[in-house]
Amino acid sequence: MSKAVYIATIEPNSGKSIVVLGLMRMLLGKVAKVGYFRPIIDDPAEGEVDTHINTVISHFELDINLKKTFAFTRSEVLQKYNQGKSGEVIDIIIQKYKNLEEKFDFILIEGTDFSDEGNIIEFDINVIIAKNLGIPSIIVTSGKDKTSKEITSNLKLAYDTFHHKDVEVLAIVANKVATGTEQQLKTLLEKDFGTEVEQIVIPKIDSLINPTIKEIVKELGGTVLFGKEYLNNQAGSFGVGAMQLRNYLTHLKDNSLVITPGDRADIILGVLQANISDNYPKISGIILTGGIVPEEPILKLIEGVSLSVPIVSIAQGTFSVTNKIGTIKSKIYADNQLKINTAIDVFEQCVNEDRLIDPLITFESDSLTPSMFQYTLLKRASKHKKHIVLPEGADERILRAAHRLVSADVVNITLIGDEKVIKNKAVKLDIPIDFSKINIIMPIDSPQYEDYVQTFYELRKHKNVNLDMAKDMMADVSYFGTMMIYKGHADGMVSGAVHTTQHTIRPALQFIKTKPGVKVVSSVFFMCLEDRVSVFGDCAINPNPNAEQLAEIAISSAKSAAAFGIDPKIAMLSYSSGTSGKGEDVEIVRAATTIVKEKCPELKIEGPIQYDAAVDMRVGHSKLPDSEVAGKASVLIFPDLNTGNNTYKAVQRETGALAIGPMLQGLNKPVNDLSRGCTVDDVYNTVIITAIQAQGL
Repeated sequence: MSKAVYIATIEPNSGKSIVVLGLMRMLLGKVAKVGYFRPIIDDPAEGEVDTHINTVISHFELDINLKKTFAFTRSEVLQKYNQGKSGEVIDIIIQKYKNLEEKFDFILIEGTDFSDEGNIIEFDINVIIAKNLGIPSIIVTSGKDKTSKEITSNLKLAYDTFHHKDVEVLAIVANKVATGTEQQLKTLLEKDFGTEVEQIVIPKIDSLINPTIKEIVKELGGTVLFGKEYLNNQAGSFGVGAMQLRNYLTHLKDNSLVITPGDRADIILGVLQANISDNYPKISGIILTGGIVPEEPILKLIEGVSLSVPIVSIAQGTFSVTNKIGTIKSKIYADNQLKINTAIDVFEQCVNEDRLIDPLITFESDSLTPSMFQYTLLKRASKHKKHIVLPEGADERILRAAHRLVSADVVNITLIGDEKVIKNKAVKLDIPIDFSKINIIMPIDSPQYEDYVQTFYELRKHKNVNLDMAKDMMADVSYFGTMMIYKGHADGMVSGAVHTTQHTIRPALQFIKTKPGVKVVSSVFFMCLEDRVSVFGDCAINPNPNAEQLAEIAISSAKSAAAFGIDPKIAMLSYSSGTSGKGEDVEIVRAATTIVKEKCPELKIEGPIQYDAAVDMRVGHSKLPDSEVAGKASVLIFPDLNTGNNTYKAVQRETGALAIGPMLQGLNKPVNDLSRGCTVDDVYNTVIITAIQAQGL
């Protein structure tokens, strides 16, 4: 079940606050604890807080720390993007969101405001955030000064963009729609969207669009002379009181804002009298321009009258003030209960609560982005810290990864090697490792060395291993590290940055052995592509598996995928799809597929199938229209090592995908092999998945 929804807009001044307030009210009626989060906010003025956050938290009395309700300001995000650190932005947003997710049953997330109308990347950022959080969205657009066709077209374009990025859109909202055009718009939206998404049309509500006197004072820097308690009055129509009073009175409308020079005592007193008269409409306030304050006798007269309107003095001229008031974009402030209640009431009137809320709180996402996957790995590993041994302790990549792992407090680390050499190398490379948090062991100097030798001798003497041979073996870093796991002195091992795959795996096969019922030790890579995480197997161990071995690799890979939060949809890859191909190689894949179906009928599997048909919806539907895997495969099983190893490397290099692994499957305890061309990130990620394996997953 999804624990959140993302409210996104596609333009400035869409009025999404009405959706946030209305939806929050509805959610609080259905869910016990609702949180609120804004990934990116506008840069607040010094000493101020974000208006949206303050309004939502205070009105609904949410139990949440204000600092935890947002991740970045707009300027911080732009700086990160300019520095090429967009991935860091997403990582921190995910971390902040996940922290809230642990505390709340549901989180309402409000996207950016589009305050900087020239920022062309803002729409994409909202899509990327929703995608990486793996949550559904509601898209809001403004209908102001647009035809019904234009509104529909805008929403359709936005919907297609979100949908193309695998972000589920639960509802589209057209706000500020011109009165009288609502039904026409509903007809067009239903024609374009049908029943696939909820369509909400909210008419233009003047009391929500027009600014309050308080907002005018804030924007124009005015001084309140009278009526501070009425600053939340809504400014309806506004006009300049420049003509004679008898003529100006005929132009007053409900909630008119009167703008007049400060020396026009006749207009000031006249409209105040009109405001208390039953024969004229009420006014919302009086703006005195030119920085002119009425003379003392006039002020004294005003003081003696019971006012229900504020009077504000502004230094700027009448023309300038009038123009600026017309450009003010109204917001909903925490202390304007009338506006808040109006927004909530209007939203409830325009929305079918059952159709919107029920799918929302039962939504399940089948999307897992690389950023979310990596964050999940980190959290799972740190939840129950495990002890991982790294036999190649003096390698620079190992040292840098160890520093990151210890700093993140995600695992306990043992490095194997000469302590003096390791520490000197760290100093030389300027790697600030806290060695008080890392264990360093030189095998022949270890207190466990003799015990390990004897244990290995007992385990392998039936293979003609004598004590001298056992001593030599236990002096080897891979054998020593593997014995640490066997004896329970460590939970897992990662090696291969310097040594061959055979050197890393042979000790594990000799005495850690395979799990009950497992005959084949195989491997998978977690391929973190742009918008998904796929499992590739076997790309590191078995050169030419037969049908039975290939079937076991597929079953093990599916279990690994499920254990790491990936819904396994298995594609048994070959050079043909379905029944079209013939030949020994394709028959092995076909036979392996049959074996998997017989052993594990609950698994979703397709084979033989070509790579493009496995991952591309259009190709998959064309070649295998009735398949529940084609075009949606998450576990891709290669027919041999030659194909698998080259494919994973080609995908990694050509797409920039992050390949985490290989992770070995089938051993009683986790031992994982690195490539000798591995990076620091490869070491870091492989240690984390090894720690998770050690948790028994």
